[in-house]
Amino acid sequence: MTTSRVPSHPVSDGDVAGADDTTVIIVPGLRDHVAEHWQTHLAEALASAGRQVRTLAPADADDRFSCAARVAALDEAVTSAPGPVVLVAHSAGVLITVHWATVHRAGLDRTDDKVRGALLATPPDLDQPMHPPHPSKEVLETNGWFPVPREPLPFPSLVVASSDDPLAGLDRVRDLARGWGSRVVEVGAVGHLNPASGYGPWPRAEEFLRELV
Repeated sequence: MTTSRVPSHPVSDGDVAGADDTTVIIVPGLRDHVAEHWQTHLAEALASAGRQVRTLAPADADDRFSCAARVAALDEAVTSAPGPVVLVAHSAGVLITVHWATVHRAGLDRTDDKVRGALLATPPDLDQPMHPPHPSKEVLETNGWFPVPREPLPFPSLVVASSDDPLAGLDRVRDLARGWGSRVVEVGAVGHLNPASGYGPWPRAEEFLRELV
């Protein structure tokens, strides 16, 4: 794991990021699609630029907290993409991504360059008590979120860490990233990097995508 510290504000708007042959797969957290979220703004910017982009569909009500159902949805999105993919995950979407990589590790190891990289923004600490509307630890345990995988990911990854995330301490995020073999970028006091924290458009996402692809 390597760590770098960068300002919390965008350094450059730049062009829409990445290679044209790569499908960007947006992996939201448990709130699924949120119109004001930076992932939504990123997906719209990519699509407007003619890029291939897919956002995981909201889970059915019965499967809202099911880790297995969300892992299956991500697997379908990756395998149905016509070429290589890069994953853009936020919050619980980060944990969906690492669970998926663990379940499908053998296939990933046999597939050359299918996943070019993953941007993993502000993963939560599921061992930390969370207040409603977040699910309880008991609900998460029942729905297959534990144990959180700690093995190195079989593709390049970049973890974005906040210094004041209410859902995970910085040391915990560093520890998770170390297990995943991810590079860590500490972006300062950005909360949980969601609309409640003021994000909204987040141009740095495009910068990080360029680094991955």
